[in-house]
Amino acid sequence: MTTTEVFEEHRSLLNGVAYRILGTAADAEDVVQEAWLRWDRVAGGEVDNPRAYLVTVVSRLAIDRLRKASSQRESYVGEWLPEPVSDLPDGAERAELADSVEFALMVVLETLSPLERAVFVLHEAFQLPYAQIAQVIGRSEEATRQLARRARDHVRERRPRFEADRAKRRRMTERFLQACLEGDLDGLKGLLADDATLVSDSGGRARSPLRVLRTSHKVGRFLASLSQERNITSFMESVGLEDASDLNTEVTEVNGGPAAVVSASGTPLILLALDVFEDRVQHVYLLVNPDKMSRLRVADPS
Repeated sequence: MTTTEVFEEHRSLLNGVAYRILGTAADAEDVVQEAWLRWDRVAGGEVDNPRAYLVTVVSRLAIDRLRKASSQRESYVGEWLPEPVSDLPDGAERAELADSVEFALMVVLETLSPLERAVFVLHEAFQLPYAQIAQVIGRSEEATRQLARRARDHVRERRPRFEADRAKRRRMTERFLQACLEGDLDGLKGLLADDATLVSDSGGRARSPLRVLRTSHKVGRFLASLSQERNITSFMESVGLEDASDLNTEVTEVNGGPAAVVSASGTPLILLALDVFEDRVQHVYLLVNPDKMSRLRVADPS
């Protein structure tokens, strides 16, 4: 195989590693491209195990980039949510890796240190042995196991519980979306857990809450208000659009699970992702930052 063919054989894996460590598809693509340049320079001739070499390079580049991004995100306007993606690998790999890219998990991974996140991703999502991960991050195997233990405990404590049945989650998302569109406050409160939360990410680019909303009443009241004409107009103006007549809503697969997407003329504007447990919505993630919507695939408006 040529150098290019070897790299392309591993590209999907490398994109998956980089995205899970970084939380943004654009940064992941940049990291994989930089890994390609390094791979091309060595021409593969001095590499006995291309997969291990490439995973190591991508992981180290992603960790370095995440460290820089972490300081930048401290000055981010409002709450920061990961960049959602529609596309996952096909076939068996899709089913195997879908849980490791669930939007709720990606949110929790944001609370880990860069090294903890890398170790968690490489071991839990890609089943790399601790000895190999230790070489990747430049730590002893014992130190790597300690990082993994801390990361696992942290994720276990903070990871929201969610309904495992994807078909049921989709039906709940459809009902929730319909209640939002109708401005049905009672319907929304009937679907929300009493202690439900809403996290909204606008980056200061669109109108949405800058702080976490808590309780079913506050979350429901805000979501019900979105259907009011003045709020639709205000939101459209905030993202630079004038006509709300061609808005389209759909429930589609995002990060391996169901989510509601509102788009205009084929351009995604709003993502609504839910954590559903015991027939109640526990957490609502509302993404309206246009800079993070480019990796969402929506239905053809025609």
